[in-house]
Amino acid sequence: MFDEDQLREMSHSDRHRLMRALAAVETADPNAHHVSSRRRAIALAAIIICCVVLAAWIGVLAVTLPRYYRSGGWRGAWVGFDLVLLAVFAVTGWAAWRRRQVLIICLVVLATLLCCDAWFDVLLDARTNGFELSLLSALFVELPLAGLAILGARRLLHLSIALVWRYEGETEDTPKVSQAKIIGGSPSLHLSDLFTRPGPRGGSKGSSGPAPPPPAAPPARDRVDADRPARTPDTSD
Repeated sequence: MFDEDQLREMSHSDRHRLMRALAAVETADPNAHHVSSRRRAIALAAIIICCVVLAAWIGVLAVTLPRYYRSGGWRGAWVGFDLVLLAVFAVTGWAAWRRRQVLIICLVVLATLLCCDAWFDVLLDARTNGFELSLLSALFVELPLAGLAILGARRLLHLSIALVWRYEGETEDTPKVSQAKIIGGSPSLHLSDLFTRPGPRGGSKGSSGPAPPPPAAPPARDRVDADRPARTPDTSD
């Protein structure tokens, strides 16, 4: 058991080795790996099916929908959409003010709604008197705000990854967001397996399997005793 004084006596590299060793032994229930793999397979299959069905539906709409159509419920559709957008703005502001982790999700949802707003404004106002206003609004208001929201979400996600990377005991640069695996995606993996970098041949570092945990750093007191010269017995008697 290390006390605070022993930890302070350790060098920076020794503390990082100890942190990596502690993170490596904190494994979850290995039986949960099968459940996680099954859920992942179901989710991937559902996504593939949705992509195939949506692609077919897009083809059907492209062939059957008229070019011009007089719609009912126009006011309700746009007022309802703007109310949802207002609610997302409010929740995003609350999450930013309270410094909640859910702010990442709010920023992504906000950026998505702003892009949808710009798309439908420009497309539906084409060949009308309001087209110029819709285009300027999309270029200088909605799309820039969506870009800022995406950049903010990316920065917060990178900070979260950097925090886990730090407590993993790694001293290298934090991996990019696109290279970081899902935290907790596979309960049988160590934290060190969740963040990988592409190897020189396009593979991932450690892709052949979990790396053995590094040995824990010895206590500072043991290191000091090891550095001292051994005492020779007194043979004067």
